[in-house]
Amino acid sequence: MSVIMTLQVTGDPKAMEQYASDNTDRMQGILEAAKRHGLIAHRFYGSADGGSVMVLDEWPDRESSESFFREQESEIRPMFESAGVTSQV
Repeated sequence: MSVIMTLQVTGDPKAMEQYASDNTDRMQGILEAAKRHGLIAHRFYGSADGGSVMVLDEWPDRESSESFFREQESEIRPMFESAGVTSQV
């Protein structure tokens, strides 16, 4: 049975989208790493008021998700920082 990982943080979704647009090679590398770890599905949502971001991922198991985030933390963190996220990701 697969697992769903959700992450909701305060931040600017438009700034995060701009970061992704400006860093396509980095984003492609993150996506490829996620696929190697077994990512099944990924969704990104921004609130209508622009004050929060939610990520929803489906993984084959918890360990796959955790190992991906451990490996890619240094690549993912700048994207969240660009959106003004200050909580731990």
